[in-house]
Amino acid sequence: MDKIIEINSAVNGFVWGPIMLALLVGTGIYLSFRVGFIQFSRIGYWWKNTIGKIFKKTEAGEGEITPLQAVSTALASTVGTGNIAGVTGAIILGGPGAVFWMWISALFGMVTKFAEVTLAVKYRERNEKGDWCGGPMYYIKNGLGPKWKWLGVIFSVFGALAAFGIGNISQINSIASSVNSVAVAFHENAKEFDTIIGLVTGIVIAIFVALVLIGGVKRIGQVTEKLVPGMAAIYIVCALVVVIAHAGAIPGVFASIFQGAFNPSAVVGGAVGVTMKLAITKGVGRGVFSNEAGLGSAPIAHAATSEKNPVKQGLYGIFEVFMDTIVICTLTSLVVLCSGVATGNYGNNDLAGVPTAVAGFATVFGDKIGSLILAVGLLLFATSTILGWALYGTRCAEFLFGSKIIRPYQVLFCLVVIAGSVADLKLAWDISDTLNGLMAIPNLIAVLLLSPVVIKLTKEHFDGVKAGRLE
Repeated sequence: MDKIIEINSAVNGFVWGPIMLALLVGTGIYLSFRVGFIQFSRIGYWWKNTIGKIFKKTEAGEGEITPLQAVSTALASTVGTGNIAGVTGAIILGGPGAVFWMWISALFGMVTKFAEVTLAVKYRERNEKGDWCGGPMYYIKNGLGPKWKWLGVIFSVFGALAAFGIGNISQINSIASSVNSVAVAFHENAKEFDTIIGLVTGIVIAIFVALVLIGGVKRIGQVTEKLVPGMAAIYIVCALVVVIAHAGAIPGVFASIFQGAFNPSAVVGGAVGVTMKLAITKGVGRGVFSNEAGLGSAPIAHAATSEKNPVKQGLYGIFEVFMDTIVICTLTSLVVLCSGVATGNYGNNDLAGVPTAVAGFATVFGDKIGSLILAVGLLLFATSTILGWALYGTRCAEFLFGSKIIRPYQVLFCLVVIAGSVADLKLAWDISDTLNGLMAIPNLIAVLLLSPVVIKLTKEHFDGVKAGRLE
């Protein structure tokens, strides 16, 4: 067991270390140059064609979901515990400057995800049930050719296994912990029943997930379409209330973010060991972990869209990273920094997570309501993530074993939800975190090799827009 932990720790240090993070951001920089920095130069266009169409009624055919449902499903998996615990951890361990590097990774990650989604729609295919299936394994097989299928197999193995940790165990653990925290906040004796509360929570969430999965990809899309906007709105409003309440601290917070990005010790003091390298790795790492740009997961959901134009669906990839990191992660950062709860706690690993975020909300709403807000946020964020990753894991397993594996995989997935709510599965989570990072390797290879296709499709699309042939 010790040997497994040692091996996993070494591999994890690589896949979430400086080299891989540089590759992830570097891919975004390269693609940005090649498509004309569309995240900036075409901001009005992608804004109009994403957020501007949210209320437009769109019909989807059999085996399809609407573009909004596709991005909602993708956002469901990306907007999770990383937006709260991950961001707070990055600030505590990397200082305020980590937020700056999180923004940088997101700005270039927008184009990486644009490329992933574009390729997913371009090279998708129908399965035996008539559903659209796509993602890295399919654009590897259909874009690079059958001789590259082994690379798609590697991605699918990583994805099918990682779904149990990154999209299941870690999420249900966070839900159970937050429910227990609320119970204790309202009645201290509730601590004696934490296992029972956790088990009941796990069973309820497992039943909900099972009922959604029975309806297939269309049901997942219908649920996330309603769940994601609501959960985002609740969290954004509550976070804004905290930030506005501490409005006087905002100028100083932004100054600390920019100064801390290049000179962390000037902001947090050198004694706590926060260095510029740590600020970069924590900021970029948590940014990538949160928005998943380059990991290859979100394109699996986008491939089910009814949108026929790959570039138009790719625009939702840009919007997805914007909403996840630039909006929600930034608000979490501002809650933690403006409220002052991070001051004096930098470098303290025990406070690098939810407790510090709770303390930030409690400065305005009080301990009980602050805990409740975070519990509701985590419940909605984590449940939606479980749904999104259930789809991702299922599609990866289907690529490996065919449609016959779908139901057994989903049953096992729901059982793990129950087990994960009460068991100490830290090793399983750690291994899945590593597998999640490993997904990026075959995906980035494929994205870079197929980048000429993305460049060509993008140029043709915007030439068509300029000529009036396309909207």
